[in-house]
Amino acid sequence: QVQLVESGGGSVQAGGSLRLSCAASGAQLSSVNHCMAWFREAPGKEREGVATIRTDNDNAYYYVDSVRGRFTISRDRAQNTLYLQMNILNPEDTAMYYCAAAPRPSAGLCDTRRVRYVYWGQGTQVNVSA
Repeated sequence: QVQLVESGGGSVQAGGSLRLSCAASGAQLSSVNHCMAWFREAPGKEREGVATIRTDNDNAYYYVDSVRGRFTISRDRAQNTLYLQMNILNPEDTAMYYCAAAPRPSAGLCDTRRVRYVYWGQGTQVNVSA
């Protein structure tokens, strides 16, 4: 089992920045590789993955086109914490942001298919005003 708790959401103006955190816990984290990801869900839209990273390779990360160059995913191994640094925010980034984990990934970059992710946090809200 893996438990995920997000924090760091809030309200900012367009052009601003936020850093989201996801505190991960559970014995499985230390014994099994995972894909870790950030998803977001805006009102009336499907939940979409925005960034992923492997727990066995911090250089194996992936971003969707809409956030590439503005968002950075990273991990603090010692603290078992996942981060999402979000810069140059715009109103289209307004959504509930979720942390997710998928155990035992196959080789290569982690993808953003929602069905692959077994463990989810409760979400943290991000609001960006124009």
